[in-house]
Amino acid sequence: MLNRLQDKINKMVQAPRWFWGFVIAVGVCKLTYLMNLLLSEVNPGSVLGLSYGIAAAVLMAGAALFGIHRRIIQHTKKFSAGRAQHWVQFHVYGGTLALLLVLMHSGFRIPTGTLTYWLFILSIWVVVSGVFGVFLQKWIPRLLTSGLTIEVIYERIPELIEEIRGRSEDLLKLCTDPVKDFYRKNIAAALTGPQLKLSYYFDITGGVQSQIKQFDYLSKVLSADEKTRLDQLESYYKTKLELDAHYTLQKALRWWLYLHVPASLVLILLIGLHVYAVWYY
Repeated sequence: MLNRLQDKINKMVQAPRWFWGFVIAVGVCKLTYLMNLLLSEVNPGSVLGLSYGIAAAVLMAGAALFGIHRRIIQHTKKFSAGRAQHWVQFHVYGGTLALLLVLMHSGFRIPTGTLTYWLFILSIWVVVSGVFGVFLQKWIPRLLTSGLTIEVIYERIPELIEEIRGRSEDLLKLCTDPVKDFYRKNIAAALTGPQLKLSYYFDITGGVQSQIKQFDYLSKVLSADEKTRLDQLESYYKTKLELDAHYTLQKALRWWLYLHVPASLVLILLIGLHVYAVWYY
């Protein structure tokens, strides 16, 4: 599943035609801005200044549609409005180009008005957080597939850990006191639920391997039957640690949404207010 996700993301964010189209658009914007500087001072209220702002607003509105494209996907297919891959490409490149147009609209100066100031700040925040999200969506699936042996859907992690805990406790009924004591001291707390561990961001394999080494010391003093049960318990525990790794890294993508989506919604609202103010006042 994660391999398919990684392939899909690579196709989405590494489309050469969209990239070179973006490069050309940036070049055209820079050339237009330089010509504007030669002709007159850059002014948000001038014809060119307004054009920059309108273009930025249109691009941002288009990029915002990506957030609801799943709800209207049936209609977009029906009317040939584009594939999901194209929506993602436009969201990434169109949103980034919109920031350049916002900077051009303001003359690369920080606005002094309250509304325009927050528009300026939120535009930067939304684009920077969006680029960071692209990085996360490329890095995290690659990291998960590099050192873990299981693939899992984020929402199923608590359920799977509860299943592991039940199997471990059933197995424990057949074990001797040394194994039961080892379980209570070293494993029981970890099986109460998913746990976030920052170490998985830096060494996803070492974080798992270092914690299961504690089983080696006990196995040396057990009988063959008890060692077999301990090996099974170790297998359960290793699976749980890998689930924790998935939980930690996949949760980062969900945390990122809180950085990006609310700010994007506020930005769209402020753009609407700004357009209304310019149009009527």
